[in-house]
Amino acid sequence: MKKSARTATAVAVLAAALTACGGGSGHPAGASADQLSADPLTAVRSAADITGRTGSAQAVTELTTESGDKKAVFNGAGGYDYVKRIGRLEITVPPGAATTGKIVEVVLPGTVYLQNSGAKIPEGKWVKLDIRQLPDGNLVSSGATDPASAAGALRGAQQAELVGTESVGGVELKHYKGMLDLAKAAEATGGRGGDGLRMAAGTFTVKEIPYEVWLDGQGRLRKVVQTFGFSGVAGSKQPKDQVKVVSVLSLSDFGKPVQAVEPAPAEIYSMKPGQPGASTPPK
Repeated sequence: MKKSARTATAVAVLAAALTACGGGSGHPAGASADQLSADPLTAVRSAADITGRTGSAQAVTELTTESGDKKAVFNGAGGYDYVKRIGRLEITVPPGAATTGKIVEVVLPGTVYLQNSGAKIPEGKWVKLDIRQLPDGNLVSSGATDPASAAGALRGAQQAELVGTESVGGVELKHYKGMLDLAKAAEATGGRGGDGLRMAAGTFTVKEIPYEVWLDGQGRLRKVVQTFGFSGVAGSKQPKDQVKVVSVLSLSDFGKPVQAVEPAPAEIYSMKPGQPGASTPPK
């Protein structure tokens, strides 16, 4: 099926801004027995699982898109519950986008709910999307890379180099950089949790994803920066049509409860076929 048929409301938000703007279980929360591996590649690949064993974390996101002389910055905050496998982010939309104010996003493995994601959606209603409906797997299109996906991508690390040790907020962190493969990350993640990574692997024009990551002494993810690239014009390989996206995720307050609830059926808005923002389930 053509990618355009899978493009949903979330993708429109990102495109509009560019046009207009110049799981796991294990140790109880807070009681992790994990330690940072001395091997850089093992440390990076293990970060998602170790972070998941903390139970939950608060998140701050920043996603910057650049295409030619156009630039847009989306800022978000929220958290992810690794036990319930659900997260919530509130994302501030930059001036000039089709949507104003904030997009609220609730993510579960393979599913995303968006509120205030398009002009045609009634106020207060949510749009429910299967991650496989989004060409990018929701890694960038809603203005943030959710905590589960950003961490999961590190399972596909192919190279890892220890850059050094840095003190951030009084915490000593190891700083690594390298390249990752989203297809391998999807395979390592598996199940519905890997769907978004799998979709992005087939869509992004840059197949080797550069990353930088900061891990604490327990091997937990504190900060990760990932740089994605895709074509803003379907099928074009021209440099002027390429979009660069830099996604930053910072995690803190491990074990702190996260307020995230799946929207009730009565709160979900069903878009009609052919309506802007509507999408077709993948085949």
